[in-house]
Amino acid sequence: MTFTRPFLALTALLLSGGAVAQTAPAPVQMPATPRAATVPADPALWVVKDKDTTVYLFGTIHALKPHLGWFDSAVRKAFDASGQLILEIPLPDPATAQAVMLPLATDTSGVPLMQKLNAGDRAAYAAAMTKLGIPPAAVEKFEPWFVAVTLSQLALQKAGFSAADGAEAALSAAATAAGKPITGLETLQQQLGYFHALSQADQIAFLVSSVQDIDKFDGMINAMLDRWKAGDAEGLSALMNEDLTSQPNLYRILLVERNKRWAAWISERMKKPGTVFIAVGAGHLAGRDSVQVQLAKRHLKAVRIRY
Repeated sequence: MTFTRPFLALTALLLSGGAVAQTAPAPVQMPATPRAATVPADPALWVVKDKDTTVYLFGTIHALKPHLGWFDSAVRKAFDASGQLILEIPLPDPATAQAVMLPLATDTSGVPLMQKLNAGDRAAYAAAMTKLGIPPAAVEKFEPWFVAVTLSQLALQKAGFSAADGAEAALSAAATAAGKPITGLETLQQQLGYFHALSQADQIAFLVSSVQDIDKFDGMINAMLDRWKAGDAEGLSALMNEDLTSQPNLYRILLVERNKRWAAWISERMKKPGTVFIAVGAGHLAGRDSVQVQLAKRHLKAVRIRY
């Protein structure tokens, strides 16, 4: 079977803009060009309310193209009305990200990465690495998940996406400027731990899928972006999560268990007055196991806000 959707889901759902992204090679700096016109975007937004508590739920894409006009209208109004920003994780500084990541990304088995791959996959792997400017020898001592993530980050950069232009970066900057506290539903250690805890078989499948689909990545990620801009939450979820259901372990770890924990957090938060703005990967806010579905099991209704 193809692992295309797990590859993209792991990239799009689990990577927090600025966490893993800050460890990837920096994009090549191009000469400055005149500022492009803003492209309208109306991503999906929900609200959960009771008599004295309001929780907004906003689905993000962690890395975006520049000049997208999404942080306005209903999203901006909801953000401005909120006293606190909640992300999957607060964006860490590069030194912190490196310190947390390296112990989780470094392979201590002593087996070089190339030797973990089937002979039939090695040539394609080496070609993909070379195409993206990474000497295979430079990553031989890292776990397969980290190399797959690095490939995905470089593919995102090549397609014109940047964590610096992502929703989390913009929301964090706005919250800091407004003096709003920023907290996380998870820690960086937890989030990267989901990768590290994958079995070697799952990690290698993730890496091989990233190699196999590297040439398709541009089209796939742009299709996701189009659905996000249009507020097509279910369409975006189908692209991101479709084949994860055929990988029950990944589906459980990446989506179901996390969505349940986040719904439990929201349920507890509803017991205190105030207004908060929660921004998590858009794939968590659609589908049969979404955060909204988990909230409904707790007798909380998330209502879609229409622009």
